[in-house]
Amino acid sequence: MQDYRKLIVWEKSRQLVLEIYKVSAKFPKEEMYGLTSQLRRACVSISANIAEGCGRGSKAELSRYIQIALGSASEAECEFLLSRDLGYVSSEEFIRLQVNLEEVKKMLASLERTLKTEKNKLPAKSGISEKDC
Repeated sequence: MQDYRKLIVWEKSRQLVLEIYKVSAKFPKEEMYGLTSQLRRACVSISANIAEGCGRGSKAELSRYIQIALGSASEAECEFLLSRDLGYVSSEEFIRLQVNLEEVKKMLASLERTLKTEKNKLPAKSGISEKDC
């Protein structure tokens, strides 16, 4: 079991959630149970799946949860685009959110590759360090 709070990718995804809550607070009230809720849940899901995966007993399970987090990140990206297209976020906000999300996605993909590489090695001293994220 690994402490997810030490992972840079978890911290960056958490910061993204905080930013999304601020930005989406300005969405129209009629979107409260629609796009606002969906976007927030997708972003929360990224950091939550990293945390849950770290609480599991194996690298294979962590890898599975990292894949789920990547799926949630792709969902959030789609919702960012829709939010921009509907005029709910400015171009500047969209670019900032997109850049931050892309960084999280790259870090998740890197962690996933590391986990797969370690899974294929002989069991030895391998472990996931905070530097991998």
